[in-house]
Amino acid sequence: MIKKIADFALLPLRVILPPKKIRKIGLTPIIDERHNIVLEHVKGKLLDVGCGDNLLVKQYGDGIGVDVFPWKGIDILIHTPFMPFSEKKFDTITFMASINHIPESIRIQVLREAKRVLKDDGQIIITMITPKISYLGHNFLWGWRDPDIQDRGMKEGEEWGFSPKQMIEILKKADLKIESHKKFVYGLNHLYIVKK
Repeated sequence: MIKKIADFALLPLRVILPPKKIRKIGLTPIIDERHNIVLEHVKGKLLDVGCGDNLLVKQYGDGIGVDVFPWKGIDILIHTPFMPFSEKKFDTITFMASINHIPESIRIQVLREAKRVLKDDGQIIITMITPKISYLGHNFLWGWRDPDIQDRGMKEGEEWGFSPKQMIEILKKADLKIESHKKFVYGLNHLYIVKK
């Protein structure tokens, strides 16, 4: 309980400082909070799309992390929207703060591929912040230490984030529907559980 109070009271530090420093002073980094809430919902075989350094798969222990950028620790580097997996292979597919980094020209195709490799009773978990929060954060708060900004940069067709209304529209185009939606990290981030 004391840690939760400290995390709440010292939110500005948790937003500005790098995760290593935040852990060192006994607080919970925002990225850890995001991983923790996602891990509460992951079940079965996991595919993490846009896995970055692949920490979610390593924490969960039974899955594969794919990305288009050669981050340290990924399992498979992919170059197209097509996923090199058989149909209905995964129980859970995650897009943690990554769906906005998939260019608009292939975003729906990637979601349809996720649907193809998802088991019929499986789920897709998406975390996403809104465009305004993302833009402010990446450009003024944590952008100086954000690998997306430093190592990769924002590419054509990428977005800063999506509102809940935009997420509904995007998922509808891929024939997917939101089963549940909740806010976390003081209402600044959104968790979507999506089904076929």
